[in-house]
Amino acid sequence: MDTGNWSKVTEFIILGFPHLQGVQTYLFLLLLLIYLVTVLGNLLIFLVVRLDAKLHTPMYQFVSVLSLLELGYTAATIPKMLANLLSKKKTISFSGCLLQIYFFHSLGASECYLLTAMAYDRYLAICRPLHYPTLMTPTLCTKMAAGCCLGGLAGPIVEISLVSRLPFCGPNHIQHIFCDFPPVLSLACTDTSINVMVDFIINSCKILATFLLILTSYVQIIRTVLRIPSAEGKRKAFSTCASHLTVVLIFFGSILFMYVRLKKSYSLDYDRALAVVYSILTPFLNPFIYSLRNKEIKDAVRRLLQRTRMLHI
Repeated sequence: MDTGNWSKVTEFIILGFPHLQGVQTYLFLLLLLIYLVTVLGNLLIFLVVRLDAKLHTPMYQFVSVLSLLELGYTAATIPKMLANLLSKKKTISFSGCLLQIYFFHSLGASECYLLTAMAYDRYLAICRPLHYPTLMTPTLCTKMAAGCCLGGLAGPIVEISLVSRLPFCGPNHIQHIFCDFPPVLSLACTDTSINVMVDFIINSCKILATFLLILTSYVQIIRTVLRIPSAEGKRKAFSTCASHLTVVLIFFGSILFMYVRLKKSYSLDYDRALAVVYSILTPFLNPFIYSLRNKEIKDAVRRLLQRTRMLHI
């Protein structure tokens, strides 16, 4: 395809929610409130786990890393979304768009891997309780968390490299609420079937593999719990997994429908709705899921607040 007479696109316009133009200010206030709660809630969980010695266990160490990932995950997209809601010129540079895609996907991949590590931790705790202290050591926990983060950071490099080489000649309107592979690929003025295939293969391996590993862990957990004779024992065993399983279902339930698909044509409103779920609602709900349903974290928050009051007296 001859692109010699076409101008090169140096920036994109993110359309966001074009059907809600009349309520941009209200959307800004709502999103700002959600973002502040997300940041404060996840930061609180991270600090509580790090500062309270009683929570220095593998399960809560993973929870603290998850909260840290959620902070970066939302920071990659929401601040720009907030700026665009108040700006008439909703632009982002080409390099800025690629950076947003990279950090959003690398942190999202890290979260996939970390949720898998957390499922393995619960499997060991419930299915092999006598060996748990020797198998899930603090050193192994740290190595697993670091491996999840490093693996996530390396994940989107191939996809970003391929997208960066595509010619973009116009139009430059991204039909989404932030920069992402599918809407950006739809703007390229050349065949992107290779990009779509690579994107599908990488996402299938990354998302499906981690989701299947989590399901396998929970199948073993359920089998073990059902063999517990007392109802109270079953309840306690399930309660240690409830928060993690809730996050897994919300997070994977949306990204599976969004990224594990081959077709290039898609419903824009459908994708925007899914993007709101996995990029905004999941990080927002994370602190509530892990604090409101977890007595140990609530007790740790109370102890932290009591120590803070004593320091100010």
